[in-house]
Amino acid sequence: MKKLKFYLIGLVPGILFVLFIFGKKDASCSYFPSARVKAETLTEIFKYSPDFKQETDAQKITEKFLRDSIFENGKIDFDRSNAQEKPFPKYLIMYPAKNPKFEIEFQKAKDTATFMSLKTLR
Repeated sequence: MKKLKFYLIGLVPGILFVLFIFGKKDASCSYFPSARVKAETLTEIFKYSPDFKQETDAQKITEKFLRDSIFENGKIDFDRSNAQEKPFPKYLIMYPAKNPKFEIEFQKAKDTATFMSLKTLR
């Protein structure tokens, strides 16, 4: 019983300390490849090819919709992407994940993401 008492005396302040330090941080730890590519891409500067810009204007797709909806709810198709391509990997994202309507191809550089094509699937 004495050991349990000492254990709890150390455990409770330890938990409170950890919650105080890490509680307010907006930290996420998803190590799935799709989540990592999305998270890295969202921190980069978006650049658009003329074809992509023309298609987004025709479809009335804004950058806010691209960031908040397509990247949050889309699915990266690694089977059709060239993730190992040098110098910049190319990815294909399908939106929505089930029964996709849009297919977007983008190239990821160190600090920019260049969107190359937008195809309407249905």
